[in-house]
Amino acid sequence: MTGKQASCHAAGSIFFTMQQTEHFDKYYTTIENMIARMERRYRLSGYRGRYVKEDFLPWQEGARELLKQLLGLPLIEAEAEHVPFSPVLKETVVTGEGIRRERVIITVDRGVEIPMFILRPEEPKGTWIALPGHNGGGKATVAGDASCEAVKDKITHYGYDYGMEMAKRGYITVCPDSRGFGERREEFMQGDEPEKYLRSSCASLAHVATALGFSLMGLLVYDVSRIIDYLEELEDIPTDSIGVIGFSGGAMQALYASAIDRRINRTIISGYFYGFKDSLVVLNGNCACNYTPGVFRNFDMCDLAGMIAPRPLAVQACLEDHLEGRRGLVNTLEQLDEARRMYGIFGRDIFLDTPPGDHAFHKEGLDALLASL
Repeated sequence: MTGKQASCHAAGSIFFTMQQTEHFDKYYTTIENMIARMERRYRLSGYRGRYVKEDFLPWQEGARELLKQLLGLPLIEAEAEHVPFSPVLKETVVTGEGIRRERVIITVDRGVEIPMFILRPEEPKGTWIALPGHNGGGKATVAGDASCEAVKDKITHYGYDYGMEMAKRGYITVCPDSRGFGERREEFMQGDEPEKYLRSSCASLAHVATALGFSLMGLLVYDVSRIIDYLEELEDIPTDSIGVIGFSGGAMQALYASAIDRRINRTIISGYFYGFKDSLVVLNGNCACNYTPGVFRNFDMCDLAGMIAPRPLAVQACLEDHLEGRRGLVNTLEQLDEARRMYGIFGRDIFLDTPPGDHAFHKEGLDALLASL
C-alpha cells in the first residue's frame, strides 16, 4: 500500500481511498535565487555620488528619464490620443461637513475615463490629489462617502477618508478612481457585492500592460499627470501648488507620480516607504501593480524619493506595519536615512511620523505632516 492510499474493511472486502493532497517534507522554491540576483545587482542606477549638487542634479535628471523608460511612459504617451477632457458633472452634494462634493468624469485617452470626486471647501487655500489604495472601494472611501456600510467599515479600519480630512482643512481635494478601482473595475470584478465593490482589478491590468510592453504603474502616473493637466484648465482651482497624498497603494502612486511629474510640489506618503527587498521581494504576495520590470534592479525607494528632492516630502510609517517586513521599521529607516542624505544636499529634510499600530492611515498625525511641508 502506498503512502497516498488508505484502506478500509467492510464484510471481508478491502476498499482503497485516495487522500486529498500529498505531503511534502521539503519545498524547492525559487524566491531565494531571485533575492540573490537582486543582491548581486542592487541599485545599479541608484545614487552613489558625493552629496553635492554638481554630482546629484545630473544623476537626478538621468534617473528620472530611466524611470520613465522602465514604466513605459514614452510608449504610453506616444500611443495615447489626447482627446478633449469633455468633463461631465454627474452629481453635486453638500456633505455634513459643509464640503461641496462634485462627481465629475473626464476623458484622458480614447475610451479611457476617470471618475472623480472633487471636494470643495468654502474658502480653499490650495489643491491636493488624494489617491486610493487597495481594498477600500476607490474614491468613495478617500472622499469620506460613508453612505455604504462596506465603505464605512474600511474608513474605520484603515483611516481611509484622508481626502475628506484634507478638504476639512481647507484644501480643494481631488479623489479619483484609479485604474481597476471603484467605477473603473474590469468586468470580472464589477458588481454590488461588498467583496467586489471594495476590491480592484488592477492586478489583471498589470499583467496585460506588461505583456504590451509598458506597465500599469506607468498608466497610473500618466493618469495623475492628466488630472493635473485638467486642473490647470480650470480657473476656479489653484494649481500653483499641487500636492498628492495617498495611503498604501495610493502612496505607491503618489511616490512614483511625484518622482516623475515636477508640477507636484508637496507629497505625503503613508504605509508605503520601505526597501523593495524586504517588503516586495521577500514578501511577494502583494498586488501585481507593485511590480514594474527593471525597477528593483535599478533603484530602491530612497532613489525614488531622491528624484522628488528638494520638493517637500513627508512619510508616515506605523510602528507595527506588517508590510515593512520581518525587520519592521528598520526597513523604512534605512531607506529614509539615504533619502535624507539626498535632501540634505538642498538643506531640506523628510518629515517622519511613526504612529502605533498596523497598516493604516492615522489622521491624528495629518496636521503635523502638513506643517512639515
